[in-house]
Amino acid sequence: MAPGALIFKHALSKNKLKYEENPSKGKLKMQREKQRKKSKKSYETYKPYISKLLKNVHSGRIGISNKATEIMNSFINDMSEKIFLEASKLARISKKSTISRREIEYAVKLVLPGKLAKHALDRGTKATEIFTSI
Repeated sequence: MAPGALIFKHALSKNKLKYEENPSKGKLKMQREKQRKKSKKSYETYKPYISKLLKNVHSGRIGISNKATEIMNSFINDMSEKIFLEASKLARISKKSTISRREIEYAVKLVLPGKLAKHALDRGTKATEIFTSI
């Protein structure tokens, strides 16, 4: 490549774009480089657990549609992502490399409002106590 040429690489969707400027021609050329296909981001699904929980709570009297299950699944994923991001920020601020129970607690208090945070912490504490006692 000629001296003074400009190279700019930018990942866009599944292809890399490479821009080269040839000073003699003064035109911008765009070449596509094939990039190995990346595996899709893993998407956690809670669909079977949502319907099982609903059956346990309401003794099978109430059902849930597939669309409603997808919405609940999306909600759970969004909230857990917000909590984990906040917990990682708290860990980074306190210069820790591991997210502990304390960071998760504070993240829940920051992300969820008032009583909802209190109930979530109570249920989470109960669940971890049961899990650790097994």
